[in-house]
Amino acid sequence: MPVEPYEAATAPGPVPTPGHPMSYSTKLSLTINGQVRDIDVDNRTTLLDALREHLHLTGTKKGCDHGQCGACTVLVDGRRVNACLTLAVMHEGDDVTTIEGLGEPGNLHPMQSAFVKHDGFQCGYCTPGQICSSIAVLDEIRANIPSHVTSDLTADAAVTVEEIRERMSGNICRCGAYSNIIDAITEVAGTQA
Repeated sequence: MPVEPYEAATAPGPVPTPGHPMSYSTKLSLTINGQVRDIDVDNRTTLLDALREHLHLTGTKKGCDHGQCGACTVLVDGRRVNACLTLAVMHEGDDVTTIEGLGEPGNLHPMQSAFVKHDGFQCGYCTPGQICSSIAVLDEIRANIPSHVTSDLTADAAVTVEEIRERMSGNICRCGAYSNIIDAITEVAGTQA
């Protein structure tokens, strides 16, 4: 005898979301920008939508919603992630940093300051994702993680224009501020050496 969707709700596990008997929700606990946040989301909710719609952190932008533009890039446990391509339920207990968690007016993150100094943005829509990716790029290079343009896998990774371009290739700027973004990343890399 087939189980009706409403009967399944009496079994242990997820419960149907009101109004959507075949949809389930999950309670999550994530650390967002240093603060533990508990949310209840539909299991199909992306991390991007959880941040924007449930937590009202709208600095992370929805661009293509297909992982092709990088506007939604955030840092999850220190690694960059396209928030539109991952489900919120996959990040129970993770440490998520959005653009709001990097700095604030009067106390900007060095990468944010460098983007301002070098005009690393025009319309600014892609900038939050660009900055989060830029921070991760420098961490990847410091960790000696090779990219597709790394010529010598036995040598330490280096901050070069080619490396930055390759590693930032998943972040699209429709305004074309790429050379200024490279200048900003290069400056921050020089101060961290």
